[in-house]
Amino acid sequence: MWVRWTPTLAEQRERFALRHTCEDCAYFHKQSGRCANGWPTTPHRRAYHENDPPGLITCKEFELT
Repeated sequence: MWVRWTPTLAEQRERFALRHTCEDCAYFHKQSGRCANGWPTTPHRRAYHENDPPGLITCKEFELT
């Protein structure tokens, strides 16, 4: 899912401690940096969202641990 990045979204992400990156997902293998389901991780990683992205990108298979 893609949502346009806005200052409001950035503020809400911090205020509500939103979890949406690979690093927060049950399917993410921290040692290898890969998704257990084989999905690409680059646009879903925390670092991508820290550098003024064009939008918030979430994976449809995201599962909280």
